[in-house]
Amino acid sequence: MAAEQRKLLEQLMGDQYMSGPGPRAPQLSITDPKVCRSYLAGTCPHDLFTNTKQDFGPCTKTHSEALKAEYDAATDEQKRKWGFDFDYLRDMQKYVDECNRRIDTAQRRLEKTPDEIRQTNALLKQISDHTNTIEIGLQEIETLSELGAVNQAVQDFFKIRQAKYTKEDRERELKALSDTSGPSGHQKLQVCDVCGAYLSRLDNDRRLADHFYGKMHLGYAQMRKTYEALQKELKGRAPPSRQQDDNGPGGGDYGDRGYGGRSGGYPRGGGGGYGGRGGGFRGGRRW
Repeated sequence: MAAEQRKLLEQLMGDQYMSGPGPRAPQLSITDPKVCRSYLAGTCPHDLFTNTKQDFGPCTKTHSEALKAEYDAATDEQKRKWGFDFDYLRDMQKYVDECNRRIDTAQRRLEKTPDEIRQTNALLKQISDHTNTIEIGLQEIETLSELGAVNQAVQDFFKIRQAKYTKEDRERELKALSDTSGPSGHQKLQVCDVCGAYLSRLDNDRRLADHFYGKMHLGYAQMRKTYEALQKELKGRAPPSRQQDDNGPGGGDYGDRGYGGRSGGYPRGGGGGYGGRGGGFRGGRRW
């Protein structure tokens, strides 16, 4: 009966609950593949975004405070032997890559439609043609004035003035098209370069501060900063050879192949709360 109750608890609560503190809870070793190595070496990504839109849910690995204390108390030589930093780096790379792909997708959604691009190019060409007409006309007027052809110079001046008015009309049309391109163009949406959230240029400082100091933005900022620091720290180091093959979060078998995964698509800064890299924006308009 007790065995059945324990099995039911394991199904409901998971292994992490059953391996927690308590006199009857089994004590896992620090190298057990069921232990979250990201939690031991730093911060588990699952703990960064709880109760946010990016909540990954509970970690499938065990978070043991006792094992984390054991890891923190270990020597640098022992930590290098365990190589949990490589597991931590791999876990963060997974989520950084995923966020980068989400940012690229959001950015493409803000681009103009083919018809809007065609209209923009047509207006730009008209503005360029009128600009050339005005410049050439002014040179001709100067030449006619020097030759004493005043009447012809006055007639050309009126043509140039008309071209100037037409050019200004096309410039206003171009600005209106730029401001209203796409269904969300009037909102002047931008993409946060750190967490991928949509922001509006019309937001006041309070709303922007709420975003930049929000849990999701700060979580990705912290992850990116730690990810880049670990990349530099582990560069040139070979990961430890392991017997077990655990491809889940917080574990992995590197063997002798080393560590050299993608660097997260393109590098992004994450150094801090208010704005991150470049203010945390990627401009554009949704279509």
